[in-house]
Amino acid sequence: MLDRFLERTEFSSYEDFKRNYRLKIPDNFNFGYDVVDEWARSSPDKPALVWCDDLGDEKRYSFADMKRWSDKAANMFRSLGIRKGDKVMLVLKQRAEVWFSMIGLHKLGAVVIPATFQLTAKDVAYRCNAAEIKAICAVDEPSLVQEIDKARPQCRTLQWVSALGDTIPEGWRSMRRDLDEASEDWIRPTGAEATTNREHMLMYFSSGTTGMPKMILHDFDYPLGHITTAKYWQHVRDGGLHLTVADSGWAKFGWGKIYGQWICGAVLVAYDDKKFHPVTLLKTMERIRLTTFCAPPTVYRFLIQEDLKKYDLSSIKHAETAGEPLNPEVYDRFIEATGLPICEGFGQSETSVIIANFEWFPVKPGSMGKPSPLYDIDIVDEDGNSCEDGIVGAIVVKHTDKVHPTGLFREYYRDKAAMEESWRDGTYSTGDTAWRDAEGYYWFVGRSDDLIKCSGYRIGPFEVESALLTHPSVMECAITAVPDPMRGQVVKATIVLAKGFTGSDKLKKELQNHVKRVTAPYKYPRVVEFVAELPKTTSGKIRRTEIRFHDAKK
Repeated sequence: MLDRFLERTEFSSYEDFKRNYRLKIPDNFNFGYDVVDEWARSSPDKPALVWCDDLGDEKRYSFADMKRWSDKAANMFRSLGIRKGDKVMLVLKQRAEVWFSMIGLHKLGAVVIPATFQLTAKDVAYRCNAAEIKAICAVDEPSLVQEIDKARPQCRTLQWVSALGDTIPEGWRSMRRDLDEASEDWIRPTGAEATTNREHMLMYFSSGTTGMPKMILHDFDYPLGHITTAKYWQHVRDGGLHLTVADSGWAKFGWGKIYGQWICGAVLVAYDDKKFHPVTLLKTMERIRLTTFCAPPTVYRFLIQEDLKKYDLSSIKHAETAGEPLNPEVYDRFIEATGLPICEGFGQSETSVIIANFEWFPVKPGSMGKPSPLYDIDIVDEDGNSCEDGIVGAIVVKHTDKVHPTGLFREYYRDKAAMEESWRDGTYSTGDTAWRDAEGYYWFVGRSDDLIKCSGYRIGPFEVESALLTHPSVMECAITAVPDPMRGQVVKATIVLAKGFTGSDKLKKELQNHVKRVTAPYKYPRVVEFVAELPKTTSGKIRRTEIRFHDAKK
């Protein structure tokens, strides 16, 4: 399969990879037909998906199954009035039906809008009206159904809603019944109904770490950008089982649970847990016999609190993380217990992996790695000039006006202001800051609006958080700024304590002195607050903006 889309699949060095990686992009590429159906044609019994939950239930699907169910899904949506270009929101957690639906909508040419099950009525109404959503398919969980029903009168373009489960609410369709009754006969559309590479395929709403969510629009060749994500960063293997810990409403689902992995022939693992618990996840990883594993740093932080040596994780050959920077302390604890280095990658809902730890150079704990060959990456100052090594600046993708990287989004849909702010003169600014060392490794500092300016110093939250995490009392932490009349801003630490520790003035002082010893003394947190949990986005990212908002109200 890879040979169909790459001029070369093997490389002798990172330099060879960076210089000679070339995609072969077919005209009118459609992931549903050109990957899923092609596997079904050439290897119908090839395993595609292992669905399991935290109760021990398990179902397995081949690519022939995926073709059959996605064809039924395409027919179901078409029979209910969905046409090419229409927007459909999926709130299906990790049920197998999310794969059937996404592929079916791709085949139909409709726009898939993944969404989290944690949406409120306000979130649902905002998304429906901003994107002109025509239909919603959602799991039948009462709290979610209630929020969608509260939003429906405000949703101007919403025509129908469908519930997946055994309990069908009044006024909802039964997704399971509609799928069962739909025809298996589906023919790839031609003419005006066929899809082209530049047409709209997938839309994410940003996680909202700053301001209202933006609509991030991807076109039909976007899945091919994730070959680098899956093969060269995650190291998925043909026939190997891959688990990325991600709900289907996250962009990380597109990164790790469908596109690049199936192009590479990997078997996807859907871990449909009712409530996250590290022990249950570890038992599942042991039982399933994973080959590759990817999870956000938050999950790794919980895993290392357990006795990892009690579990047989020897089947896992590669481990990765993305979503937030990985603190070196977490890296050290995991490799000590498992022998596996955690290979960090960096990217956004707007991209595929753009910087990562690839196989041709050693991992430096805490570093994002080096740029993907798909992107022309640079670190620039406020005037757009390239920064010298060691100098903090903005991470940008250059020369997109000359060659638009496959995997990079097309636009912020209907948001001229966001486009003008982030995309100027062919350069896309990620809004993140980092620095590059003399060996070409990139080191994350923080979101541009997370930087703290204290007494003339610029302090990134990640370094202080990493210093705190080396103390045994700290389970999780977030560093933010609070106003100070003398210094402008000072560093604040919001801390979740590990088991067995209690917050006290004595512990605050101990943690402040600990940071002074581990990193530059001026970076220590002058304000320390102990909390039961940190505010996070639905994708697990810490919402520092929410902490700042609540601090401003005090």
